[in-house]
Amino acid sequence: MSPETTPGRVILAGTPIGDSGTASPRLLETLAGARVIAAEDTRRLSDLLRRLGVTTPARVVSYFEGNEAARTPELLEMLAAGQDVVVVTDAGMPSVSDPGFRLVRAAIDAGFRVTSVPGPTAVTTALALSGLPTDRFCFEGFLPRKQGERRRRLQTLATEPRTMVLYEAPHRLADLLDDAAEILGADRPAAVCRELTKTWEEVRRGGLGELAIWARDAARGEITLVIAGAEGAEVSLERALELVEDLVDDGVKTSRAVARVAASTGLPRRELYDAVLARREVGGDAGAQEAGPVQGTDGR
Repeated sequence: MSPETTPGRVILAGTPIGDSGTASPRLLETLAGARVIAAEDTRRLSDLLRRLGVTTPARVVSYFEGNEAARTPELLEMLAAGQDVVVVTDAGMPSVSDPGFRLVRAAIDAGFRVTSVPGPTAVTTALALSGLPTDRFCFEGFLPRKQGERRRRLQTLATEPRTMVLYEAPHRLADLLDDAAEILGADRPAAVCRELTKTWEEVRRGGLGELAIWARDAARGEITLVIAGAEGAEVSLERALELVEDLVDDGVKTSRAVARVAASTGLPRRELYDAVLARREVGGDAGAQEAGPVQGTDGR
């Protein structure tokens, strides 16, 4: 990059999650004036531009899960040459369970500016429509596809006090709800939000067990699941240790697993970490040393 070249920016452009009428004037302006658009699906982008009545001179390149690693260096070169790179996904906000995070991280590390064109997102839309508490919530994205891994993740969420928002494919929704009903409780309040902002929008509310039965025949379209947090649940240290080891079995580093379980259970992080090491010493688990020093309880 020459001294007189102004670096380009990464622009994360949130696109409509359904009704194209929700597109903001700023999104239309950004797409019309773009020089480079990195799209999750170039054909869907073409259809969106047609529906929005927007024409653009931009060079459109594909940027999806299968080519993110290879395409990111190319996009960084464009940024270095002074070109803004607009990132769009099929629907919603890039990098939220969609392509974009890898480029954002690489751009930040390389010193490029990252900004956004805010748009609708299924996370907060479903949360607001669910009728469940909105003052505190967490986003879990897609849970693992394999049942064993999915059930272990649900076990770590069993005592989560915040409202939980998840994404799921319609053909896997019934299985997820069956597991959630067994682990979190069949009566745990939840809401299945499907086809948000589209013609066939529907919000189905009820207990996890009831929703699991409904989902076997009725799950269609784009799905966002909202689950109520645990109420007044107290977790024993022994149970917390099991939750930590479940996460470690899934490949999470010990220190991070401890941090996550401590945050969701309210147990002191240092106490939990020491208990994990003590249990491993008794069991002769040399792998305890991989955790390294634990961070302070303030998270820094």
